[in-house]
Amino acid sequence: MQLADALAASTPLLIVCAGALGLLVGSFLNVVIYRLPKIMERRWQQEAREILALEPVEQPPFTLNKPASRCQACGVPIKPWQNIPVVSWLALRGRAACCGVSISARYPVVELLTGLMSAAAAWHFGYGWPLAGALLLTWALVALAFIDLDTQLLPDDITLPLLWLGLLFAVHGGGLVPLHSAVIGAIAGYLVLWLVFWAFKLATGKEGLGYGDFKLLAALGAWLGWAALPQIILLSSIVGAVSGIALIALKRQQRGGAMPFGPFLAAAGWLALMGVDVLTPVTGPR
Repeated sequence: MQLADALAASTPLLIVCAGALGLLVGSFLNVVIYRLPKIMERRWQQEAREILALEPVEQPPFTLNKPASRCQACGVPIKPWQNIPVVSWLALRGRAACCGVSISARYPVVELLTGLMSAAAAWHFGYGWPLAGALLLTWALVALAFIDLDTQLLPDDITLPLLWLGLLFAVHGGGLVPLHSAVIGAIAGYLVLWLVFWAFKLATGKEGLGYGDFKLLAALGAWLGWAALPQIILLSSIVGAVSGIALIALKRQQRGGAMPFGPFLAAAGWLALMGVDVLTPVTGPR
C-alpha cells in the first residue's frame, strides 16, 4: 500500500515506474512478436494434418516460455544479465556474447518504445484504473504492430482478448469510455472496415484488407469509443498511403504489393488514446 500511495501522490515517480515496467514488458513482447506467429504456424499445420487424416508430427514444446531464451545462431542459453532491456544490448555492443553474431537493433527498439509509451501513458492518465487499461492497450498495440510488420498477421490470440477486455473495462466502470460508447465502437469498428473490404473487392476483385484489421479496429472501438473511430481511420489511411507511396518511390515496395495496415491502425489508435485529435481544427486567439 505504501508504494501505491506514493505512486498516487507523485506523478514523476509514477512515470518512472511505468517506464521501467514498460521496458520489462517490452522484453517479453519481443518474445511474443517472435514466437506467437511460429506457434500459430505449428497449430495450423497440426489442424491441417487432422483434416487430411494424417498422423500428427511429434515436435518439441514451443510456447511463449518454452524453451528458455537462447541464441538463435548457436543455441546457447541466454544468461539473465544478458537479458536486461536495452542495457544488455548496449553492453554487448549489439553482438551475442556466445558467438559474436549480430543481434538485431529491433530488440532494444521494441523495449525502449514500450517503455517510453508506458511512461507517456502514466503522464497522461495518472494513477488509477484508466492507466491500467491504457497500459494493457499500449502493450497489445506494440505487439500487434510488429507482428503485422513481420508476417502480415494480426493474431486472434491478441485482438479478440483485447476486444473483450475493452468491453470488460467499460462494464467495470474503469474504462476509458462509457459502456454504450464501447459497445457501439466495437460494432462500428468491425463493420466499417468490413464494408470497405467488400466495396473494394466488388470494385477490383482484390482483397484490400485482412480480417485481422476489422478485429483490431473493433478492439480500438471497444477501448476508445465510437467517437474515436473517424480519427483513427483517417489518420491511419493517410499515413498508410503516404508510407506506401514513399516505399514505392524508394523501390522497397512493389506497386500493388501487399502492405500491412495494422501498424498504422495501432499507431493512430495509440495517438487517439493519448488525446491527440487531428479532426478538431486548431484555432488561435481571435
